[in-house]
Amino acid sequence: MYASLNIAAAGCQADQAAFVAALDQAHARSYHSYYTQYVLTDNEAGYIAVDEGDYGALPKAMLDRVIDTVPGRLSDEF
Repeated sequence: MYASLNIAAAGCQADQAAFVAALDQAHARSYHSYYTQYVLTDNEAGYIAVDEGDYGALPKAMLDRVIDTVPGRLSDEF
């Protein structure tokens, strides 16, 4: 998926500061999670970060709003 297509679809509502804040939050959370972190568009906040572990498999409605992903960095393999 190309993030630029989803951002372009958001039009003038795309708020770069909210995107950077959500992406920073996703990166910070990824160090403490086994699950992928997703940055999604949101009508109220602009962008939000969600943990795949909170939702299991993300519903289709949420997958359609995904802008970026950050893999979980916590691992039991040494």
